[in-house]
Parts: sequence; C-alpha cells; structure tokens
Amino acid sequence: MCKKNLVLIINAHQGYIRNINEKIDFSAENEILFSAMTDTYIPLLDLFNNLADDGINYKIGLVLSSTLCSLISDSKIIQQYENYLENCISLGENELKRLNGKPEAKNAEYCLKRLKKIRESFIVKYHRNLIEQFKSLAQKEYLELIPTAATYAYFPHYQDLTEAINAQVETGLYSQKYFFGEAGEGFYIPYMGWTKGLEKILKPYGVNYTIVDPRSLLFSNPKIETGIFCPVRTGNSLAIFAAEPDSEKCFTGDDGFISNPVYLSVHKDIGFELKDEDLTVLERKNNVRFLTGYRYWCNVEDEDEYEDAPLYDNEAAQKQIEEDAEKFVHAKTEKLNTAKEYLPEDDAVLVCPLSAELFGQKWFEGIDFLEQVIRIISKENEIELNTCKNLISNQYTLPKAELYPCSGDDSGYGEDLLDITNSWMMRYVKKASERMIDLTERLPSETSLKGRMLNLAAKEILLAQSGEWPAMLHSNQLPEYIKERFKSAILSFTTIYDSLASNSVSTQWLTEKEKEDCLYPWMNYRIFSRKK
Repeated sequence: MCKKNLVLIINAHQGYIRNINEKIDFSAENEILFSAMTDTYIPLLDLFNNLADDGINYKIGLVLSSTLCSLISDSKIIQQYENYLENCISLGENELKRLNGKPEAKNAEYCLKRLKKIRESFIVKYHRNLIEQFKSLAQKEYLELIPTAATYAYFPHYQDLTEAINAQVETGLYSQKYFFGEAGEGFYIPYMGWTKGLEKILKPYGVNYTIVDPRSLLFSNPKIETGIFCPVRTGNSLAIFAAEPDSEKCFTGDDGFISNPVYLSVHKDIGFELKDEDLTVLERKNNVRFLTGYRYWCNVEDEDEYEDAPLYDNEAAQKQIEEDAEKFVHAKTEKLNTAKEYLPEDDAVLVCPLSAELFGQKWFEGIDFLEQVIRIISKENEIELNTCKNLISNQYTLPKAELYPCSGDDSGYGEDLLDITNSWMMRYVKKASERMIDLTERLPSETSLKGRMLNLAAKEILLAQSGEWPAMLHSNQLPEYIKERFKSAILSFTTIYDSLASNSVSTQWLTEKEKEDCLYPWMNYRIFSRKK
C-alpha cells in the first residue's frame, strides 16, 4: 500500500563565533551559542530521548553544521557554557529573593527550575558531550543526520568558482564523518541555493539526494506532473526533494503560532529589562547585557503594550500548544490526502525544513509543540514520519528534471545575503578564493611550515565565505563584531599569501592564529585544488 510521508527536517547552523579571550567579556558574542544550547539543542535531546523511552518510533531529519559541531565540542567553550549556566542560576536565586511575594515570583521559580534541569541534563545525563548523544540517536535510526556546507556558504555566489563550492562540500562531508562516523546519504544546501551544475559537484562525492526550494522544481524543465509530492532526479541521478512552500509561515506569519498572545515573549528578558543594580549578581564586564532565560511576560500584539505585557501562564500555553499541534498535523494530513487522490500509485511525500531557532529560541514553547506533533502522528497513524534517505529506494527510476536556479528566501534569489549592508564583503572573499585556488596549483605538495600556512589559509577562506556573517549584518546582529571577524579572516589569508610570496613567516603569529581558529584540525588545503 502506498504511504503518505511527512518529512520534518530541523536545520541547525551556527556562525563560527568563538570568543575565548578572558580579558574581554565573552557573554555578548558567545551568548548566541549559549542561548541556542539552553533553549534548543539540550531540550531537543531531552525530547528525543523521552520519546524513545516511551516507545514512540519517530523519524526526524537533523542538520548540524560543522561550525556548530566544532563549537559545542570545544572544551573551552564548554567550560564557558558551564560558567554561563551557573551565572544564570545564581541570578535566578537572587530573583526569588527580589520578587518574594510578587506575582512574577512564580515565573521566576519556573525559569530557575528549568535552567537547573538543563544543567543536570548537560553535565550529568549527557556528560557535556552533545555530539555523542545526537550520534547515538542516529545509530538507533530515530534521527537522520544530514551534512551541509562547511561554513554554510551561499553557493550561487561562487557559481564561477567551482573549486570553492567543492571545498565547502568536501569539508562539510568530511566534518560530518569526523563528528558522527559517517557522511550520510544526503546534503542540505545552505539557504537551498541551487545553482546550475550543482548536481555535478554533489553526486561524485557520494551524495544521493538533496532538498531544493519548490520553485526550483515547479519551474524545472520538463514540467513535473507530480509537483512537490514526489522526488525527481537530475541527469546524473541525484535525487531531488522539494520543500513545502512556506513551510515556516504557519509559525512565523502574521497569524502564525508564535505570535499568539498566550505564549511567552522571548524578547522581554530581564537581562535587558532590569536596572543594572538588579543584575549585579551576573559576572559580566562593562555591564554587557545578554539573554538570561528569565522571561515572565506574554506576547503583545501592539508594541505600545510592550511595557504592560501580561504575566505568562504556562498552563494556558500548554493548552494552546495542543490545539496548534492538532491544527498543524491536520493541515499536513489534508495536503497529503489531496496529493494521494492524484498520485494513487505513488507514495506522497511532504518535506518540511524548519529552522532549529523555531524550537526554543524564537518560540519558547516550540519544543513542547514538536513533542505534541510527534505524539499525535504516532497515535493517529494516518500519516507516517519518515526521512528522505528512506524514500529513494527507486532513485534511478525517478523522472528526470533540469532544476531552475533558485534559493529558499522569500523572493528566491538570496538578496538578503548581498545587499547594501554586506555586499562590500563579496569582492574581498571572491578575490581571496581565487588566490587560494591558485596557491593549490602552484604549491600542490607542501608539508611542514608551508603546509601549516596553507591549511590555515584554507580555513580562513572557508570562514570568510560563511553565509552566516552577511546574514547577521543584514539583520544588524553584532554588526561591528562581524565586520571585524570577517576582516580578520581576510587579513590572515593575505598575510599568508604575502608571506609565501616573500618566503618568510612569523611562526609565533602562525601558532597564535591556529589556536584562535581551531576548527577543522584535519584540514588539507588541497580541497581547493582543481579536480582533474
């Protein structure tokens, strides 16, 4: 009997921001990662393990970018995160004293209890090793771990530099094998940025499938009669799944779940709301403010009501979660039922890529929502949660299509990554990428000191190609830090390039830079070489 399959893919990627300078407060930059660990990654692991313990046979796709994996397995970052948790827990205990007898005290107690549970899970249950926990769930086939590009670069920007895309893909796949033991069958294209000829890069690396924006498939040549509900293949038999159009709109749209007034406001955090004297218990330099996890208020529909937002009621929120989860499952079931009417002989597939930020960071109740969705699907048994790798058994008989170049943003062409806020970066990174490719041609077999220099140069180029940094500039997130970080990567590469030309280098400088950018310890600069 043909099935109706729902594929949920949680996409977790993180820009490589690593501040380990003890003389500078790490909170402002590293807080992005620490909040993600507290609100999303550790709660996700708790959820996945709880479902497995309850005997629910779920299947979820999960993208964990190589930069994210590097950060959450970094011993210095882990120690900083423990300090961050202890800092926030101390703040919570101080809050209970400050709010004694006040209505907010109940919510402060709830937040404190939650943070203590996160600490217990991280240290006691997971032994500070989140990578190993995700790997274990994948080995039990609850998760499909899907690799992505090394630094989440936007491929269409490098369409004329095939070697740069090769380097991103190869590093991403090797990183996946380094952290999880295998590279997997699929590849998640950053921002779903499909460009002409990409299948000729992915398939030779052993990639069997990828996911594209629906417009790439709907505008393909020839026209695909099954639409987005069945996979197709490229000329070299790379299987292609199309994402559901606007798969996140039901969460983030004008009437999306997140905006419901009953849910917690993730923006109104006491780290930004309280006076400095009420935050003295926090260990922070220069009175830097950051998210603490103590949020007591509900969403408001009008910004004018922000100051007078009502207090959050978790019990009311939980009831709303059940309703929203039912709506979500019903909507997906209806789509799949309709698709089956037109595809009686084929399995119907609906692929929903969702940003990890939705689960905890942008939507505090998102983790609970996901749990309800999985439990409802398991109970009703009308549709099946599945993964893409399980749905390509007929890969070489799928209809062929030439995909339309497109990406997964609103307008489809990645404008946010090349606008007035960040376009200045492109001329530097493209020129540096060209030079890196040239270096691999002129110096194909260097070892020892020159080999170390070239390996560092390759890492700096990969970092400069990061799609996260222009995206953060577009959204005005840590703009000054990101500008300096990008300039540092370009200047480091330029220093190496000039040093190789003059045959001189400072070994002290090289050693310090290797410690500063310690991701990809296995890096081989030849990833930028032209493929013969």
